[in-house]
Amino acid sequence: MKKITIRIILILLVLTLIPAGYFGLKYYSSLFKSNVSISGDGTYYLYIPTGSSFENLMDSLKSSDALISEDAFLAAAKLKKFSAVRPGRYKLQNGMTNRILINMLAAGNQAPVRLTLAGNIRTKEKLAEIVSRYIEPDSTLLLECFNDNKFLEEFGVNSNTMLSICILNTYEFYWNTSPDDFVSRMYKEFERFWTDERKAKLAQTSLSQMDAITLASIVAEETIKTDEMPKVAGVYLNRLNKGMLLQADPTVKYAVGDFTLRRVLNRHTEYDSPYNTYKYAGLPPGPICIPSIAAIDAVLNAEKHDYYYFCAKADFSGYHAFAKTLAQHNQNAKAYQQALNKERIYR
Repeated sequence: MKKITIRIILILLVLTLIPAGYFGLKYYSSLFKSNVSISGDGTYYLYIPTGSSFENLMDSLKSSDALISEDAFLAAAKLKKFSAVRPGRYKLQNGMTNRILINMLAAGNQAPVRLTLAGNIRTKEKLAEIVSRYIEPDSTLLLECFNDNKFLEEFGVNSNTMLSICILNTYEFYWNTSPDDFVSRMYKEFERFWTDERKAKLAQTSLSQMDAITLASIVAEETIKTDEMPKVAGVYLNRLNKGMLLQADPTVKYAVGDFTLRRVLNRHTEYDSPYNTYKYAGLPPGPICIPSIAAIDAVLNAEKHDYYYFCAKADFSGYHAFAKTLAQHNQNAKAYQQALNKERIYR
């Protein structure tokens, strides 16, 4: 009788362990077995828009063709009670298990994007267009933020000077960064840029930080030659200190909205705009582009000299001829105009 009882217990134990083992294996497979297969380089970036539901996530995963088994993922999600979806950009890699994938999505462990601000960014519209290529908000939403004077007040700028707090560089952002957070980040980078050394150099001028950026934007548009920038900056500081009109051609191009002009004519200099430094004294209301760091440092390290004029050299080298008197400048300008005529450049 005792042997029969032991045998029954063993049979019951085996019958219990078989389904337990089956479900244990199923549990293990759903969580720890590889369930991501990606062709090519083995990497796929999954974008989950703000406001997405779990169903939206599944639709995105289906369209990606990254999952080997949707049922296995759903089973794992149920086991881990995963349903709250965090928006963002996630890096899926070949061989990932459901456990790793779900943990990443649940924690919001995004793969940041590298946002590069470079080149001629002359307007808020252009900035919005560039930034929208990297983060979720479209250019319209970004531009609304860039024009929101009430919000921008917090950073000491307005819609005219907003570009001043943007420093050309490469930054890491999360894809779902909001327009407000983008501006806040730019301001933090702006504050980081203004080191004690730069502030000390600025204090030796009569310029504010915003003034220095605006002047740097003119310098950046005047010359592409980094080694010439401090000399150009010195000319404009001399003119500002003497109360002369800046008469900067790039401000006229900005005012009329034509950045392709090779020749600034009298009709252009008569265009009525606060950005036209042929008509209005002092600096324009804001920067005419986001200046390079080299241009900003050129203003802070401007050459001290007696030049009040300059114009492009007639050899089209990209450098400029500088002059101390108007008579000297007119000679240089005449040589350049003749060179333009020879090349049939009339606008």
